[in-house]
Formats: sequence, C-alpha cells, structure tokens
Amino acid sequence: MEGLDLKQMSTMVDIIAEEKGLPRDTVLGVIEQAIAAAWRRDNGDKDMNVRAVLNTQTGEADVYVAREVIEDEIAYNPATEIPQKEAGAKYKIGDICEEKHKVTTFGRVAAQTAKQVVIQRLREAENDAVLAEFEDKVGTIVTGVISRVEPKIVRIDLGRATGIMPRSEQIDGEYYSVGSRIKVYVKSIEKNEKGAQLILSRGSAEFIECLFRQEVPEIENGTVEIKGIARESGRRTKIAVTSSVPGIDPVGTFVGGRGVRVGAVMNEIGDKEKIDIITWSDNASEYIREALSPAEINKVEIDGKKAKVLVSEEMQSIAIGKQGQNVRLASKLTGYDIDIELVKTPAKKKKKNVEDSLLSALEETSEDSK
Repeated sequence: MEGLDLKQMSTMVDIIAEEKGLPRDTVLGVIEQAIAAAWRRDNGDKDMNVRAVLNTQTGEADVYVAREVIEDEIAYNPATEIPQKEAGAKYKIGDICEEKHKVTTFGRVAAQTAKQVVIQRLREAENDAVLAEFEDKVGTIVTGVISRVEPKIVRIDLGRATGIMPRSEQIDGEYYSVGSRIKVYVKSIEKNEKGAQLILSRGSAEFIECLFRQEVPEIENGTVEIKGIARESGRRTKIAVTSSVPGIDPVGTFVGGRGVRVGAVMNEIGDKEKIDIITWSDNASEYIREALSPAEINKVEIDGKKAKVLVSEEMQSIAIGKQGQNVRLASKLTGYDIDIELVKTPAKKKKKNVEDSLLSALEETSEDSK
C-alpha cells in the first residue's frame, strides 16, 4: 500500500505500546482509527460512520461502514442511511446495517492522513495515560519546575506530565521564572476535545489549606479543624479554626511556637499576603465579630443571612479595611452579607452656664420685691 504498510504497522503495535507505556489495545485502537480515516478519505464521505479491524497476525484489515435502515423510496443520505430494499429483508427499519470492505490500497493523501491520525491519537492517548497517574494526586501539593511563562498561563513540568497554572490560579503579584522549583496545588484534570489538561494552583484557598495541613499535624488526628478559608491571593487570607478538645487553643496551634507554623506558610506564599487566623463559632454573632478582627465590634444584628454590624467611628475604617477588603473577606468566610454602620451616640445635653443661672435667679428675686 502506497505510503502505508499495514503489515509493518501490525508488527509495531507491541513495540509502540511498550515505548509509550500504553495498553496494547489502546495502540491497536489508534491504528484502526487511522485506517478507518484513510479509507474514508479515499472511498467514502466525511459523514460516514466507519470502523476498521486490523488482524495483527496477517497484517490485513477490513473496514465496516454502518448505516441506518430506512423506508424504501424516501429521501435519504447515502452516507449514513440505506433503504430497506437495498439492505435486505433481514433488516428492520431503524436497524444498523454494516457493509464490509476489504482494505487493499490507499492513495498518497489518504496514507498521509492515516499517519497524522496515528501521531495525534498516540500523543493524546499517552497524555491521557500520564494524567491518569495524577488522578490520585488531585487535592494535594506537588513540586514541579517552571518550564514556560506565557501571558495567561505558566507551564510547570511535574516529571512525566506538564500542568498549567492559569492567571486566575496564580498569586497576584508573584513573579515566576523559568527553571525555578515551585510548589503547586493539583486542582483538577480537565478533559476536552483536545485531550486532558492538568490544572494547577497557588492562588486558591485550597492551596493555603494544604500548606497548613503540612505544618499542623494536629489536623490529621482531629485535635483541630479548619472550618473555613476566605482568600484574596497576594493580599490577605482569613482562616477560621476550631478544636474538638477542651483546653486546646486552635489559633495558637495553627500559629505555632513563636509563629513558626504560620510563618512557614507565609514564606511559601510571600510576605505581601497577610494571614488572619480566627476562632470559629457556631454562634453567628460571635463568628462575625471574630471574622472582622482586628476591629472591635459594638453590636451585631442578624436578619436571615444579613448582618448589620455597629462600630464606633474610630473602628469603622478598620472593620471595612483597605478598599473594603476586611469586610469582604469576613462576608465570604461567614456566609453573611455584612453591612458596617456607625453606632449612634445620644446627643449631649447643653449644660447651663453657672453665672447665667445665678443672674437669672437674682433678676427674678428683684422683680418679686417690687
């Protein structure tokens, strides 16, 4: 066959499978798809449903064209439909009729099409197989090397696989240089028509949680727990923690002696981002007070999922935070729509001047003596 030797391809199935680390059936399926594509290119229509079967022992191949059986003498698409009279009496309307064709030769263009299909599909299959190894790493932190920095994504080499870190998953203001080793959170494996893609993150709240899990062993034994995280990467993170053991200070546990634990996390994400660790409470009012720290709160009024927070004038800017960041993160952390209002102070009564009062009294006495 011109440009496409099926016998040679048959003998290459096992070799390719071993080199690529792919199952034999996967490689065979890729080659059969290529044969079907080449046959369709030379003999059929692009809409045809064609499958190929390769005999690896003989190096011969057959293709099968599937068409739906329809009523006789009605308008039909020959590429996908066949009248019942033509299909034969054994087929009912709606059945799928397959026509077998022996593969004998391919033209030069069809052979080139087949080669391109093999290369592309093998690359996709290899990529899918490698990414499948990372399925059990989703939700964990891994270390990689930055291989390429693009305007919208950073590509990171993880060994057998390469992942991407989109701009939305990067730490705002963080600089990435090619060749640098970097810790990343394996967020997900996204699959589309082009194959599978490993999505990595440093800007997510989950990345912060995993970093603390590495530094705080008490999380694993259940002594302390992370109840919620709200993050604006590169700027500020609020994390709510609690303890199931009486007498254990959850905040102190996460901070660590001399701040060593929270310091290790901050060293990883950069010192521009601040971390507030607060005590979680199942009492909404107390939880909101904690979430708005370091501001001191006068009163919290709850109405459904809305909270009106009353603060003094000197605490208003602290409660709101720079560009509204503190109240915004507190709202995200607690799940309440928080509105900061100034506490109303009663108007002070004007004190009468003592001299005026005495003068008025003297005048009244003078009038009475007349």
